[in-house]
Amino acid sequence: MGEVSVSSLLVSRRGFAVMAGAALAAGGARGQALPPLAGTAESPMGPFYPVSHLAEADADLVWLKGHKVRALGEVIEVSGRVLDRHGVPMRDATLELWQANAAGRYAHPNDISKAPLDPNFQGFASLRTDRDGGWRITTIKPAAYDSPIGLRTPHIHFDVRGAAHRLNAQMYFPEEATLNAKDQLYKGLGGEAGTSVAAAAGAGKYHWDIVLMDG
Repeated sequence: MGEVSVSSLLVSRRGFAVMAGAALAAGGARGQALPPLAGTAESPMGPFYPVSHLAEADADLVWLKGHKVRALGEVIEVSGRVLDRHGVPMRDATLELWQANAAGRYAHPNDISKAPLDPNFQGFASLRTDRDGGWRITTIKPAAYDSPIGLRTPHIHFDVRGAAHRLNAQMYFPEEATLNAKDQLYKGLGGEAGTSVAAAAGAGKYHWDIVLMDG
């Protein structure tokens, strides 16, 4: 057997130590599993799911094709992702969403409110998430309105369908904390209410991730 130099032996030992340390670090990382995400709270579908849709159901609820005037009210952008409880983005999840207009009225025959309809407001959208689970809409911030169960704070309804789970949820606005606290449906969410509140993401922008517990 040939002679082994001291320098070669030291290099070998250093290399072994580096590789062993990397292996231990990787094993430690694998052993520390992150806790699952809290699922987005379930909410009632409500009485105003559209019985008939406009010809358009795209992500821009503010402008209708062929109309020269946009919808009335404050234009906002809402974006987010659909995730499973492990935080994995869900590609091609389906979202339907509907809401009241800037006067607090739905384009639905069961809404007997005296508030005016807006013929330029789409009021409904049907989307699919992208490869990163992302979605985005441009819409009008809905107004609060009176209902048989009392005041409804501004909110947007969502019907979300993943590969194995369907969720009806309502998204609330962070700046409406006072009205949210008076809303019976919001209060009924209890400790899960925070999962239904969007985050402010700049002027007129909101971000809301939807977590489906069963994917």
